[in-house]
Amino acid sequence: MNKKIRVRFAPSPTGFIHIGNLRTVLFGYLFAKKNNGTFIVRIEDTDQNREVEGALEKVLEMLQWINIVTDEGVMLDSNGKVLEKGEFGPYIQSKRLDLYKRYAQELVEKGHAYPCFCSEERLNEVRERQKTEGEAPKYDGYCRKFSAQEAQEKIANGEKYVIRMKVPEEKTITFTDLVYGEISIESENVDDQVLIKSDGFPTYFLAVVVDDHLMEISHIFRGDDWLSSAPKLVLLYEFFGWEMPAFVHVPNVISGNGKKLSKRRDSVSVEQFKQDGYLPEALINFLALLGWNPGKGETQEIFSIAEIIQKFDLAHVHKAGAVFDLKKLDWINAQYIKKLSLDELYQKSLEFLAQKDFYRNASDDKKTEEYLKKVLTIEQERLVNLSEVGEYNRFFFTDIEYDKEMLRWKKITDQELIESLEKSKTVLDEIPQENWEIKTLEEKLFAAAGDKKGDLLWPLRVALSGAQKSPSPMELAWVLGKSESLKRLYFALAKLK
Repeated sequence: MNKKIRVRFAPSPTGFIHIGNLRTVLFGYLFAKKNNGTFIVRIEDTDQNREVEGALEKVLEMLQWINIVTDEGVMLDSNGKVLEKGEFGPYIQSKRLDLYKRYAQELVEKGHAYPCFCSEERLNEVRERQKTEGEAPKYDGYCRKFSAQEAQEKIANGEKYVIRMKVPEEKTITFTDLVYGEISIESENVDDQVLIKSDGFPTYFLAVVVDDHLMEISHIFRGDDWLSSAPKLVLLYEFFGWEMPAFVHVPNVISGNGKKLSKRRDSVSVEQFKQDGYLPEALINFLALLGWNPGKGETQEIFSIAEIIQKFDLAHVHKAGAVFDLKKLDWINAQYIKKLSLDELYQKSLEFLAQKDFYRNASDDKKTEEYLKKVLTIEQERLVNLSEVGEYNRFFFTDIEYDKEMLRWKKITDQELIESLEKSKTVLDEIPQENWEIKTLEEKLFAAAGDKKGDLLWPLRVALSGAQKSPSPMELAWVLGKSESLKRLYFALAKLK
């Protein structure tokens, strides 16, 4: 195809970005970047009743966070203000209403659309009758019978109306999808879709065709649940005599029970994943592999965005639904966290720590960069997402309390337990501050433990953490520092004496 590749994402400002939407957007973005094309953001805000205040900014903010770079259209400036950039604007549909009315009227004049005056009550009656008779619900074409003159008289008399497309009778509608191949649907299965509502606003079908044509969109990426509605778009392109963009219907993201991910049933907000501490690079990596593979025999699972763009090919997009596997996302995210430098991990962790009461209430010496980097050094290999920072190791930030029986290793006596803790205290006390490193702590403590490592190391670990599960006593002591480690050992001994 010699035509310039232009792919758009056209969200409605009616709520958050669904993870399934983002995956479809990502495929379009990858395709555009792979082919040196343009990625455009257009806002479909013609359903004014469902618009949510602040939703537009939130959608654009999430695109920024996920590092999907908008080349043209609607975006945020450096101050977080909405702006439009490009020669095909305006890119917000509510600013283009006159265009849609003009093109709808053109279809009426050509005989491809007609005014419909049916009341909501009549439409409901038709639907109920069709349901009772086991028919597929669709408009019965009642207003097709009015001549142009009759329709104009009704309009002049102030009757409310919509404009519907006139689907041809006994026509086979055929189109090619780049994932599903050639598809044919009989026109009797296609509804006379409303194009202009009674409030003068267009429906999705008219607006998307007009905008995609005028903005020279080359490829339309949509979820495959929209496949059945594609014939309406095909007909509109035929009615206008316009060249049709290529269709790319990608498989839906489905939950473990085989159903399409639902906003109502599943936790699928992109913003929620951000709040839960997933890295944008990990989420991109994970979503790219939902319904696409990089090629036969490819075993690599961790890809940079540049690698994904380089490998992306529509021929490797699956037709089957892609199962959203949270465990796989967790694994990928953990790999990305492991790859962060300590400085990067520290900077990214601060906002998550700031949300936790145990951190806010900690003493100032436990909030220093040096101390937090020690905590993160110990936690980095174990973290699945950033919201877990400090969560399972609160003893690094708080005073500890525990039952003295937790200190006991197997069946050692109280006296043996006291001697064990005294030995640990002596070993730690003798290590100079300048040598307070994990390697030194391991050498000295292992040497003191001899063959009975559990007898020494278990009581020490509990004394330092007050927990059944924790990092090793050497790691604990290194993070806590010499003074705090000795203080906690004195506290443990006081429990026993």
